[in-house]
Amino acid sequence: MIEGYSIPVTIALSSAAVTVIIALRYLLTSGLFDLLTRKARPGLYDGQGKQIAREIRWSLLSAGIFGVPAAAAIWSWRHHDLTFLYSDISDYPLWYLPVSLMLYLLAHDTWFYWTHRLMHRPRWFKLAHRVHHDSRPPTAWTAMSFHPIEAVSGAIIIPLLMFVIPIHVVTLGIVLTVMTVMGVTNHMGWEIFPRWIVHSALGNWVITASHHERHHEDYQCNFGLYFRIWDRICKTDSGLSRRIVEQAGHAPG
Repeated sequence: MIEGYSIPVTIALSSAAVTVIIALRYLLTSGLFDLLTRKARPGLYDGQGKQIAREIRWSLLSAGIFGVPAAAAIWSWRHHDLTFLYSDISDYPLWYLPVSLMLYLLAHDTWFYWTHRLMHRPRWFKLAHRVHHDSRPPTAWTAMSFHPIEAVSGAIIIPLLMFVIPIHVVTLGIVLTVMTVMGVTNHMGWEIFPRWIVHSALGNWVITASHHERHHEDYQCNFGLYFRIWDRICKTDSGLSRRIVEQAGHAPG
């Protein structure tokens, strides 16, 4: 608890601080990849100024929503040691660091796949998910462009995992970095990764823009976040976006 403030006020102040951090992370990351896009693919975002402005407004609102459970989890860790977040590297063996990283990514991917499929049910799509798909085609600013209902579903999973699966603070930072970078690069409308990654054994299981763009084209396929595991198990994997593959000069995969 912050000196002199009640618990609700403390969490509110912490939420505001975390919201600022998330918003700045979004603006800096999306801004960087927007600049890269304009250098590497001149004209790709021409005529999308109003869409990008709308994406930024929804994303900043999402940042406020993401800030609340994140701040609550951090407060629970720092003041009551209620989470499994740890800072002493000796608390768990070194081999657990990559294991915890994969556990978080797999759990997040699983949560995202099934909530994402739910969001494509007609009622939920009209109520919330349409906001995200109003970005046609998506841009470097689309990754956090969510209706508040969908933002809540995305905001709670990582903080909840902190109460279930032990993770080092640095590893958690890596999880958040992977989430941010993949979220942006998978939406920016062109393939940043080279052919030898996209059309490889690794590329057959890891999602890049070539795969996720297909979801924004056809809607009822390619629901994953990081991996194509659930899409393959549930037979919702429709391969890669032909537009991006051809644009990148890759052979169709």
